Amino acid sequence: MVPTMKTKYTDVVAPELIKSQGYKNKMQVPKIDKIVLNLCVSTAHDRDALQAVADDLGKITGQKAVITKAKLSVSNFKLREGMPIGAKVTLRNNRMYEFMDRLVNVALPRIRDFRGIPGESFDGQGNYSMGMQEQTVFPEIDPDKVKKVHGMDITFVTTAQSDGEAKELLKLMGMPFAAASN
Repeated sequence: MVPTMKTKYTDVVAPELIKSQGYKNKMQVPKIDKIVLNLCVSTAHDRDALQAVADDLGKITGQKAVITKAKLSVSNFKLREGMPIGAKVTLRNNRMYEFMDRLVNVALPRIRDFRGIPGESFDGQGNYSMGMQEQTVFPEIDPDKVKKVHGMDITFVTTAQSDGEAKELLKLMGMPFAAASN
């Protein structure tokens, strides 16, 4: 079964971008390449907390999270090279579109006093990054079973050549940018 966001992209977003941007070839139309979710745990010494956070990330995305390890030793943080410090998931194809659908239509509206996501978090090459304060806005997570609330970074990697193209793509896909950033 094809995800609704994927059909929205092929039926609505791509023709709209061709018309508004004046692309001559449909291969020039920017698309979302992958979505990367990343989180870092402050209590790196507690392996159970790290595993619980990785399990939560797996429930949210439907894909097993990879435990990330420190690349450098930092004595001020009592961090040694090779210590597990976080988890990440890279989503592609159908899982990516299903996650984006749940993020835009379910999770973001559940945030208290939500007025839109900032529109200035582009990296200059067409990729967008945003942060979430807590993982409990996703319906897959039971708030009563969460021991500690963690935030996460979400990065949308696109094939757009500029930030303007990427913002237009994400806006047409349904990302609720804040009114001040329009």
